[in-house]
Amino acid sequence: MPFDLWQIHLVIRTFWNTNLRLFRSDVKSMKTLEIERGGGIAAWRQIEEFMALEISSGRLQPGQQIDTESHLAAHFSVNRHTVRRALLALSERGLLSIEQGRGTFVRDQVIDYPIGKRTRFSEIITAQQHEPSGRLIESEDVAAPREVAERLGIRAGTKVLRLDTLSFADEVPISTSSSWFPLRLFPDFLEVYRRTASISAAFAHYGHGDYRRAWTAVSARMPTRKEADLLRQSPKRPLLLAESVNVDAQGTPIQYAQARFAGERVQVVVES
Repeated sequence: MPFDLWQIHLVIRTFWNTNLRLFRSDVKSMKTLEIERGGGIAAWRQIEEFMALEISSGRLQPGQQIDTESHLAAHFSVNRHTVRRALLALSERGLLSIEQGRGTFVRDQVIDYPIGKRTRFSEIITAQQHEPSGRLIESEDVAAPREVAERLGIRAGTKVLRLDTLSFADEVPISTSSSWFPLRLFPDFLEVYRRTASISAAFAHYGHGDYRRAWTAVSARMPTRKEADLLRQSPKRPLLLAESVNVDAQGTPIQYAQARFAGERVQVVVES
């Protein structure tokens, strides 16, 4: 039952033997909890841990403004001092940003994304003490559109594999990408990718573990509704678009990609 799973999750995360009861609230679509009185855990600490879970789960998103202290106090049925102490604790943990005169916001967790001759998502994320993961959204064998064909150095209409993926750092979506691969070079690429769950590992399977980045072009634009939903970001916040071509050791193009990064979570670093 969802009710019991939430309780177990809170106990694991906080190592406290508490029995928080969750129920729906209409206040900015945020869940709430019934504060347990006399259980040995301060009310502000229960609110702190609860809101930390709301942030880590994505229900409170980076850049989102938090309700005022008075609204939160009414929401949790506590006084403003209790709420203020919880917010300060979350700020000290780096989860919230309290800006004088503007309000309190969920802090953006910005990841440096270096772009150089060797650009590997998993290595980049792991190097910054985050856990990388990915998910295949869609795949299709298609006739290469003119732009894709030009980037891959093939004739328009040549069969290519298109993979649409979503990449995460600590279960937070970082980028959604579309990549095209020449089927004549990688006839079973989809099966290999499904097995390895990594484009780099799939390339290594074909003997191209030393592939490199030929070029990257970075621009910015507003996201589509689908992109905003996938990245769990506001449709009013821009994303970074990184177009790139990867080549094998002989300089033959083997991948053309369009990666859309959540602009509020990623900082592109160009390596010289």
